[in-house]
Amino acid sequence: MGYACPVCDTPQRDGEHLAHHLAFTAMLHGGDHEAWLDERVDDWSDREPAELAAEVTPHADDAEYDEVFEDTVPRGRPDVGMGSGGDAAPSDHAHDHGHADPASGAGVPDPDAVDDPAVAEALREAREMTRNAAADDADEESDSADPDPDA
Repeated sequence: MGYACPVCDTPQRDGEHLAHHLAFTAMLHGGDHEAWLDERVDDWSDREPAELAAEVTPHADDAEYDEVFEDTVPRGRPDVGMGSGGDAAPSDHAHDHGHADPASGAGVPDPDAVDDPAVAEALREAREMTRNAAADDADEESDSADPDPDA
């Protein structure tokens, strides 16, 4: 059991996830989520998730939140909300979904093309974090491929 977003009814796992959902959606897209928070929590953007959760959960309805674990579905988390009905496709299907390497930034707006400076900075930081994580993964793979570099 979780909470339904009081703005868009999207189910969230718990109060902190609801707080994250509301705040991130408000910061990135503004609109109804931002207006809803502005009406109810004056300093919402300065709050820690647990603090914000305490303010927003009383306004949220309980909602079913189907918890999915990687060991219970063929290939990890199913395409929730993608028309799959919660069922993951078999892992042996042979068509290409066109997934891009996350480190490439494909499908993410160019920070220089975004009007809001705060959103542009958040995109820049996210890209840098993704690049660093990809570089760390590559370093770990090369380390594990040659367990004794002095040999």
